[in-house]
Amino acid sequence: MHLTDLTLVNFRNYDEQTLRLSEHVNVFCGENGQGKTNALEAIALLAIGKSHRTAKDKDLVRWNQEQAVVDGVVEALHGPRRLRLELGASGRKAYVNRVQQTKMTDFVGHFQVVLFAPEDLQLVKGGPKERRRFIDVELGQTQPMYLHHLSNYTRTLAQRNKLLKNGITDDAYLASFDEQLAVYGAHVILRRLRFLTQLQPVAHQVYVDISEGREDFDFRYTSTVPRVSTELSIDDIAEQFARALADRRQMDLRMGYTTVGPHRDDIQLFLNGQDVQSFASQGQQRTIALSLRLAEIDFIYREIGEYPVLLLDDVLSELDDTRQRNLVLSMSRKVQTIITTTSLFHLEHELTSDARLFQVASGIITE
Repeated sequence: MHLTDLTLVNFRNYDEQTLRLSEHVNVFCGENGQGKTNALEAIALLAIGKSHRTAKDKDLVRWNQEQAVVDGVVEALHGPRRLRLELGASGRKAYVNRVQQTKMTDFVGHFQVVLFAPEDLQLVKGGPKERRRFIDVELGQTQPMYLHHLSNYTRTLAQRNKLLKNGITDDAYLASFDEQLAVYGAHVILRRLRFLTQLQPVAHQVYVDISEGREDFDFRYTSTVPRVSTELSIDDIAEQFARALADRRQMDLRMGYTTVGPHRDDIQLFLNGQDVQSFASQGQQRTIALSLRLAEIDFIYREIGEYPVLLLDDVLSELDDTRQRNLVLSMSRKVQTIITTTSLFHLEHELTSDARLFQVASGIITE
């Protein structure tokens, strides 16, 4: 899979820009604040349907303009796909092959990317929300039904929380929401468990390769729903979840929100058996984040039968270890890679002859 064409109209600091990309390596070079990251953000937007930098679409629209457009052509295993997003004050419109999609969940999944950015250190240093988002973005790109279940779960959770906040104590009424929440939540939990089970050996091996076997990296999913595992069925997990909701109902009423469920779950990260947040150095934390991202590439290939596009947002200069930089660059030999950088100094010896170089200055990209 690779992105062949990209068009931006009134997106961030871009007026109108059209690019033809190499199916191998593409490098966007320029000073900070010129629009390199904006271009990668637009590409990721076509895959994920959300910005990794802002939750507000208005931030994506160029100053004094009413609408931004991101349009791309993706060459995939089963033929080309044209993806288009129109973002404006009146909402967003999403198109696949010029057909408007009724829901964003129908748009996501036609294009897969793995984005590695400096902010990825928050995967390790940040709170549980960052790690849940990591799972949700990955599964959302490869398993459309996951987004369906997650959307239903989020909607039902909001309804239950509103009842709790308003002090509704009718057990039968709350139980009806508990039943729905437990079923949707069980699907979310089981898919997350299966995903991490597949990801773990790959991420572990990537870390071993980078650290030359000096350290052992591991992780596990920690759920607020007790005794869940990949060996259980959806019905089994839903039953466990419903029981946990019933047990915590009085606490939830006192707190005014739901205290148990996949919206409260986390991934625990370990290095040599010790908690990463407490014991790992900054360099070790960065290597863990890199290992998780590179493991995503293999997971996506196993899920859909083709490699995603790798987006590297000004991170190669951060990888001061030669093995880490070489490991990332080696991925470009099998996946389309799009890199942003302020200098070609650390890339000049690694780039192949078919790499395409772009200069970025004041929202204008030239080759």
